Amino acid sequence: MTQHQRWTAEQIPDQTKRVFVVTGANSGLGLATTRALVRQGGHVILAVRDEGKGHRAVAEITADQPGASLEVRHLDLADLDSVRAFAHQLHTDHPRLDVLINNAGVMAPPRTLSAQGHELQFAANHLGHFALTGLLLDLLTVGRDPRVVTVSSTNHRQGRLFFDDLSGERKYSPMAFYNQSKFANAVFGWELHRRLAAAGGPVRSLLAHPGYTATNLQTSGPVGMVKVLFGRILTPLAQSPDQGALPQLYAATAPDVESGQFIGPDGLAELRGAPTRVQLSPAAADAETGRRLWELSEQLTDVPFVFPTLV
Repeated sequence: MTQHQRWTAEQIPDQTKRVFVVTGANSGLGLATTRALVRQGGHVILAVRDEGKGHRAVAEITADQPGASLEVRHLDLADLDSVRAFAHQLHTDHPRLDVLINNAGVMAPPRTLSAQGHELQFAANHLGHFALTGLLLDLLTVGRDPRVVTVSSTNHRQGRLFFDDLSGERKYSPMAFYNQSKFANAVFGWELHRRLAAAGGPVRSLLAHPGYTATNLQTSGPVGMVKVLFGRILTPLAQSPDQGALPQLYAATAPDVESGQFIGPDGLAELRGAPTRVQLSPAAADAETGRRLWELSEQLTDVPFVFPTLV
């Protein structure tokens, strides 16, 4: 049995005085991640679209863990103005950030446009996290063992980028555009790793995916047969959010992970199991795809990345 197969949340090292931002922290994987981090002494900023749900999540956690170090902040990843406001306020209140966990996501809704006119899944799952990472990179650079963990999916292997129709104006399929957004997450996490390594800075970029996990992702967004399939028929096969969160927790806290690694479950088809290193699809690691998505994302978000290095 490998070290990864034995790894559980109880093996998270002491996180006292480490500062985390977890997007989508009020439910599902984000809530499970937050709960595990504060149990080991971490300070977690819950970046949530609905602050009421965020405060209810805090009440739930502190009922079990009195004294847990938590704060709730509004962040709508589908609205780039909200991303900028969140980042600005974080700079005001925190001198550094140790770990950013790009966890939040939406799945397979009817075609919807964001505040800036982008397809919702691409906007919330990719563009919002791209902009957030760029705007917080300076705080991460002065962090303690700083990391960016971007949560993708096994679906990234079925995805591709519709560069000629990113908003789905000509043809839209809820699952195809979900797969596109998860593919974009994978491309971004790997390209971020490459650029950070080239700059020689201290920040590590890692990717993670939860396998098949029972969360409201499958029920709050999808409609029709996608909702029936993932929200009802396949639910008995899904693992719990506590189990599904282990890959991103491992990526965020384990001492032995390396920048560029992709962490997922070790079971059959990576659907469930303990965290281990898994393979990124060759298409997601393609240098030209990474360059093209990066330049497009900087253009669409108006967030140019500056890669500072520690002297």
